[in-house]
Amino acid sequence: MSDSDYMQHALDLAAQAAAAGEVPVGAVVVHQGVIVGRGFNQPISRADPSAHAEIMALRDAGQALGNYRLADCDLYVTLEPCVMCSGAIMHARIRKVVFGATDPKTGACGSIIDLFAESRLNHHATVIAGVKAPESITLLQNFFASRRNKS
Repeated sequence: MSDSDYMQHALDLAAQAAAAGEVPVGAVVVHQGVIVGRGFNQPISRADPSAHAEIMALRDAGQALGNYRLADCDLYVTLEPCVMCSGAIMHARIRKVVFGATDPKTGACGSIIDLFAESRLNHHATVIAGVKAPESITLLQNFFASRRNKS
């Protein structure tokens, strides 16, 4: 499967988040070509500020593989990770991060700051931006437009 195929799985999870009233962000963790972790935004429903899609997918992958170190894994997420998620990604030793839409407000993979390029940090995942970005952006725009229309 390609980066685009894995990102489609993340987009499907993002749609689940939207259906649950959460900001539509989805993520998957892939190990040796198999999706081992899935997650979507759930901070509202879980009353948990750390329940971002990436964190949920990392937790799921850790449980599936029986290890918090995910060094041979890649993460696909529909929105550029924030500082919190980037930190968790580093601690998990994710090999590659692929994201769709950039986040000009909280993005930590180049939009606001690029933590993965910070030489003083000890882990540097490869980062690929823009995979299925139009689909990711449309999902976010439609979600927020719908919220504004309800106000």
